[in-house]
Amino acid sequence: MMVVVLISGRKDSCYNMMQCIAAGHQVVALANLRPDGNQVGSDELDSYMYQSVGHHATDLYAEAMVLPFYCRAIRGRSLDIGRMYSKFEGDEVEGLYELLKLVKGVTRVTWLAEYGALYLQDFQMHMEVCKPGDCLQESK
Repeated sequence: MMVVVLISGRKDSCYNMMQCIAAGHQVVALANLRPDGNQVGSDELDSYMYQSVGHHATDLYAEAMVLPFYCRAIRGRSLDIGRMYSKFEGDEVEGLYELLKLVKGVTRVTWLAEYGALYLQDFQMHMEVCKPGDCLQESK
């Protein structure tokens, strides 16, 4: 399966990427959401969704692996923190949807590889913003 790896720059996302490769998946690109460089104190955000410490190293992963790297600034804040996410203008989750839509348009990604906390219940609920047939399914 061809996958894009959402990488935070921390050890969990790197480990998950290695597990995808060990399972026989082909990593075709790396992607990252990072703090907007124009924000004061932008190294670590107070976010329900993203870990941003380590984001400075994510492009180095792509360079070392000779893979395309896509990144987008995190904009907005956690507005909808309920159990079921709905599209909410200004919510930080919308940036993830836009990033994956961009990557899907450029690569032939089959599925999204695990971000460090993918199996956490909160992350799974937020990921429902990308429904099958939307940005993550392989185009025919």
